[in-house]
Amino acid sequence: MTTGPYGERRAPSKRFLPPDPRVREPHRLTPQLALRVAVLGAVALAAFAVLFLRLWSLQVLSGDEYLNASQNNELRLIRVEAPRGPILDRRGRVVVSNAAGTAVELWVGDLPREGRYRIIRKLAAVLDVSPRALAKQVEELRFDPLTPIVVKTAVKDEQVDYLYEHQAEFPGVEIVQIYLRGYPYSSLAAQVLGYTGEISPEELKELRKEGYQAGDRIGKTGIEAAYDSYLRGQTGLAQITVDSLGRPQSERVLRKESRPGYAIRLTLDIRLQRAAERALKYGIDLARRNDNWAANAGAIVALDPRDGGVLAMASAPTFKPSVFVGRIDPDKVSALYSDPLNPLFNRATAGLYPPGSIWKPVTAIAGMQEHVFSANESIRCTPMAEYGLDRQRFRNWNPNVNRPMILREALAESCDTYFYEIGNRFYEGGSESRARMQQWAEKFGFGKPTGLDIGGEADGLVPTPEWRRKTFESDLDRAWNPGDSIQLSIGQKDLLVTPLQMAAFYAMLANGGRIVTPHLVSNVEQPGGKGSPRVVLRRFAPTPPKSAGVDPAALAAVRDGLYAATHATSGTSSAVFASYPVPISGKTGTAEKVVSLPGSPRARLEDQSWWCGWGPSDDARIVVCALIENGGHGSAAAAPAALKVFESFFGVESSVPAPVVETD
Repeated sequence: MTTGPYGERRAPSKRFLPPDPRVREPHRLTPQLALRVAVLGAVALAAFAVLFLRLWSLQVLSGDEYLNASQNNELRLIRVEAPRGPILDRRGRVVVSNAAGTAVELWVGDLPREGRYRIIRKLAAVLDVSPRALAKQVEELRFDPLTPIVVKTAVKDEQVDYLYEHQAEFPGVEIVQIYLRGYPYSSLAAQVLGYTGEISPEELKELRKEGYQAGDRIGKTGIEAAYDSYLRGQTGLAQITVDSLGRPQSERVLRKESRPGYAIRLTLDIRLQRAAERALKYGIDLARRNDNWAANAGAIVALDPRDGGVLAMASAPTFKPSVFVGRIDPDKVSALYSDPLNPLFNRATAGLYPPGSIWKPVTAIAGMQEHVFSANESIRCTPMAEYGLDRQRFRNWNPNVNRPMILREALAESCDTYFYEIGNRFYEGGSESRARMQQWAEKFGFGKPTGLDIGGEADGLVPTPEWRRKTFESDLDRAWNPGDSIQLSIGQKDLLVTPLQMAAFYAMLANGGRIVTPHLVSNVEQPGGKGSPRVVLRRFAPTPPKSAGVDPAALAAVRDGLYAATHATSGTSSAVFASYPVPISGKTGTAEKVVSLPGSPRARLEDQSWWCGWGPSDDARIVVCALIENGGHGSAAAAPAALKVFESFFGVESSVPAPVVETD
């Protein structure tokens, strides 16, 4: 009997090999091996636990969600576009409408991975669109399968028929009904009405919380943008069954009806708007015939002086908003943006110009309110005047006059040297006095937006000694000199205004001293029942006019001078308005401005032609302010253009053609 390596008793046997001393404990589980097995077991157990929990989560917690997702592989929800509300003029004429159209959409998620660009090229050829642009859109939306691409709007019947007949060749392509904006009056009031376009990613970030989604069409400018929340309506939902390639397998089932947008009624009169735009073209043509070859643009604003309602707002050149309807033609849009005259720019609200002599009523009222002079004080009108220590010369536009005048005569004949004297008196009054005229100007609404409800206004600039100190660096430029007050008195040098600001100021003169807030929208409306008128949902009451705080005697003196300007023999626009049956009051202006002209190697001085006024003189119903860019003298271009607007408004034509008389 022998003892084994583990101490066990063994019987001797010759059939087995003798024990090997190098192999002790051949079947024992060592500690190292035990640890490895434990770790492996724990990992396996954890993996099975995670898998179990995930399966439980998918089936129990998220079962409904994934059930819906699987159903959406067969059922697709489609947003039903709501027709935008129409835009009406003050008399209910439709100036922006809707037209039903057919569009082709492409769902990127339904395109096969293999051969998708062959499908894109073929679809682009059928619809006559750029394959490169379409491929770029597909690439941009490759991770967004729920947003379709609008490939083309206003699709022709033969194109629709072809796509239906070859449906199997165009997976992901869907034909839908949409509403396109229509413009019965073409380009009339284009800058005011604005246009619509697909919402941009930047706009979507701001508007998503208000219910906007990718692919929505929203107002981009003008009325369309400012009142988009009323015009856009509410989107509906429809359901359709599709196969694995996105091909429709059923008719659409409406789940939620869309609600059309509300109508917006404007204060504009579209017929007067047409007259204003024609008057602008007429004024530009007159200027060119008078050798002002650079005349190429302008603006006309017509206001109701009683409440500030905008009756017409024209800006030239203009554009056709239909360019932005449907799928945009890049060439046409690029031509608009690259045009040096910028037809998209609303010169009536954002164009900045020195006002020239139409500013003189501001100087006159400020001077009388601050007791710098009186209306009946005699101030000599001379061909030239000298001011300052260096005796700088300031010339009168008319070198042939040399006599004393009172305010009535000075406004009628637009005597520069008369107003130079008033400006110099403001300067000589000391540091506080040098800002008093500007304070009155700001009170009248200059240097800030008028408050027009569609926005887009420029502030303008009313220069002050403080502004000059903050704006310039050298001591020479920062100094407020006599010439600054003198030039300001006739609306020149650094002063900048918009045509709308000038129209609002002349409305204050016309209505007896009350400042109005210009506005374009009067009502939000919805259609009535059969045969019944529209129902007003919201009325935008005009902002109540507020007193300008002007002495009635000072206001009367200025009004008297502006009536003389259109009726006195020596009045600067009497040749245009004296014979008109309706009494008109107003003022011409010729303002020098440094401009850069296409083809000109350097900037040059050009005269901006102005006329602002109202009628009837004693019971104002309309204020008109006309500007012809680079148009020369105010009496020769802007005044005749303004007359055309009065003729349309009053329905009375002038019996005598306006002669060309070049006055300030």
